[in-house]
Amino acid sequence: MLDTNTGTGGSPARLNAPDWCPVSSQSIPTRVVLLAGPSGSGKSSLAARTDLPVLRLDDFYKEGDDPTLPIVPGSSDIDWDSAQSWDADAAVAAIAELCRTGRTDVPVYDIGTSSRVGREAFHIERTPLFVAEGIFAADIVERCQELGVLADALCLRGRPSTTFRRRLLRDLREGRKSVPFLLRRGWRLMRAERRIVARQTALGAYPCGKQEALGRLAAAAAGRCRRAPVAREVA
Repeated sequence: MLDTNTGTGGSPARLNAPDWCPVSSQSIPTRVVLLAGPSGSGKSSLAARTDLPVLRLDDFYKEGDDPTLPIVPGSSDIDWDSAQSWDADAAVAAIAELCRTGRTDVPVYDIGTSSRVGREAFHIERTPLFVAEGIFAADIVERCQELGVLADALCLRGRPSTTFRRRLLRDLREGRKSVPFLLRRGWRLMRAERRIVARQTALGAYPCGKQEALGRLAAAAAGRCRRAPVAREVA
């Protein structure tokens, strides 16, 4: 069951009532909640708590030999935190197919080798709601809105120092990249975290902590939707 408790008090997470509206019986059968946020903000663990199907948007990264991959200015590192390192078209196509048919084929991506190592079937059957989570989820808010499949768009936010620690421990544990690369990336992302959240918010994702995010997910699952966010141009 979707957990909406706030912790010690056990009271439901508060919802911003003016942002919510009833879902028409004519609505499309299946919709998506896009879950964005900086790397290490806890997107995957929060999505797992919802008991909803979860589409991993990180599986749509480009492969390491793709000539269109961006480079971090002033270095030879690939900028895996740039949306240009990610195949947005394929991600949107998968979301649209899931909403239309309840199934799609998705790539299986190995972050350690920066490569797609296969494909697998992803099924949600007749589930009316699923989560698509990843650091670039906010970049497709407008496109999902235009397709009429968007239930909500969220951006997890927290303390940059906490995110740095959580991200580094995870990446070291999973052997995602070399230690020097992870330290350089972690320091860069910690300094940029507030700008990352601001950008994702400008793209239409609602910034919130985990408990509020769980509350909004619970409301979406119960059949209440946010009014469609409006994407704003980002410089």
